[in-house]
Amino acid sequence: MVNYTIKFFTLPTSNQFVILEQQSDPVNSMQYIVDMFAEEVLLKERDRAKRVSVLKDARARLSFYKETLKSMSPAAIFRDHGTIEFVGDGIIKARGLIGVQSGEMVSFPSISNLYGMALNLEERSVGIVLFGLDVGLLEGDAVVKENRGVSIWVSYCLIGRAFDGLCRSFDDESEICMDPSTGQLIFPVLGLVETKAPGVIYRKGVYQPLQTGLKAVDSLLPIGKGQRELIIGDRQTGKTALAVDAIINQEYTFTFDEQGRASVDVYCVYVLVGQKRSNMVSLMEALQKEGALQYTIMIGATASDAAALQYLAPYTGSTVGEFFRDRGQHALIIFDDLSKQAVAYRQMSLLLRRPPGREAYPGDVFYLHSRLLERSAKLSPSLGEGSLTALPIVETLAGDVSAYIPTNVISITDGQIFLETEYFYKGIRPAINAGLSVSRVGSAAQLKIMRAVAGSLKLDLAQYREVAAFAQFGSELDDATRSLLHRGERLTELLKQGQYAPIPVEIQVLLIYAGVSGQLDALSLSQIVWYEGLLIRLMKSLFVFASFFMRLSFNIEIFLKQDRNVPMSLLVLSKIYFIAKMLLSNSQSV
Repeated sequence: MVNYTIKFFTLPTSNQFVILEQQSDPVNSMQYIVDMFAEEVLLKERDRAKRVSVLKDARARLSFYKETLKSMSPAAIFRDHGTIEFVGDGIIKARGLIGVQSGEMVSFPSISNLYGMALNLEERSVGIVLFGLDVGLLEGDAVVKENRGVSIWVSYCLIGRAFDGLCRSFDDESEICMDPSTGQLIFPVLGLVETKAPGVIYRKGVYQPLQTGLKAVDSLLPIGKGQRELIIGDRQTGKTALAVDAIINQEYTFTFDEQGRASVDVYCVYVLVGQKRSNMVSLMEALQKEGALQYTIMIGATASDAAALQYLAPYTGSTVGEFFRDRGQHALIIFDDLSKQAVAYRQMSLLLRRPPGREAYPGDVFYLHSRLLERSAKLSPSLGEGSLTALPIVETLAGDVSAYIPTNVISITDGQIFLETEYFYKGIRPAINAGLSVSRVGSAAQLKIMRAVAGSLKLDLAQYREVAAFAQFGSELDDATRSLLHRGERLTELLKQGQYAPIPVEIQVLLIYAGVSGQLDALSLSQIVWYEGLLIRLMKSLFVFASFFMRLSFNIEIFLKQDRNVPMSLLVLSKIYFIAKMLLSNSQSV
């Protein structure tokens, strides 16, 4: 018996389709193929006259197909094609595509620059999601298997630009650019969007701090390079502002080469999912204004984009971040937000007729986020010690952190920063609830000087909030309780911070020390902001002078060898500490 392998492909002079070949000689088997094709057509046609016409037409084209097969190369003959059976709502059902794999990329010859991804592999059809609009696609059109997973082009030329969920730029610039330092061309690298996370053997413990510039985070909830810290809270509580501050603060972190030239230590990738396009524009304008766009890549799948692009965008961002991580560099990626990605995935799954589960989400929605966030890691020295730090954002409804998606992501990440709506409207911004927030990496990723200064801060705040709940009843308080309330009010006021105004860690150390040591107890609450501004202006002026003095009198490498995690400005602080100590000791008179 002859074994036949069915292949679908597009002929040069025909819009769609169909021919197949035998394993030995496809041309001699054409009679069998045409009969099989005609029989399939007959099953679909109900009108008798049309059956005869179609059968006659199929047999008439037999000789043309034979000549065409003789002139085509083996690669063209064996290329897998299929035909569309159904199209609608960004979903396609196709027949053919023999050997297609789940997650494989497909294209459509009838529409240029339109791609899709095979997700459902059924017995008689393949379910495909479209990375774009289905306008122009018709039943019977051809679909081509690309023989590769969904992949994008990545290079250093992406920095400072905006892209869609498939990493296609919104501008007309090329992915090939010139390195300003060497003058050589930089060519992009093809990276798979879906990759396997590094195993335990290839990882290293998180120990390097990633400074966010926020006093409440760097002192209470330290984040390390390679960590995954969830930002969770209701809408309009400052989640995006917190993430943007972390990006802006990377301008204060530098690395120095042998010639003494400074460069940004952490590259940033911001993934925006399911939001308005105007939000993306305003965010880019804010980063541009603060000078942070020069080391940031923006990837946006807005609410007007296809659900498949909103599903894909976070994976695309991870691939871009891994480009820096795998080269021994550090990257920070923001997912804003994963709850909208889950909604897009639910939409796709329901349209593909996948069985729904809790809250109508598919059963593998946990795997959707776990395989994404597991790609953020600190690599071992054998792989260059690069890192990818993730700050995923999840939106809650009425502060319900026990909902399906929030609990999933909380269990995956290494801690969470919970933003409280009540605090936000009281004017405590960032509105971080220190009781519900936690960093599971903790002091392992915190500077020693910050660890020593802020060791008692969280306990002081917890005691203050507990006592404040009873003090509101108006009962008489002893001196120790009144002192605790007095100190807690000033610590709470000290941790407040404006939007897009990150503070370098060396200045944070002085501010936190002033608070926990009682140097601010003599000041009123309204004077705290004035004192902070005065201290920041004075310390920045001193840093400029001391940095110049150090470059003349000392060898910088001696300081860098002591602790490579210590920023340059903190080393400068060691030379002017006596000035800061004098300032703090006289804070009452100031």
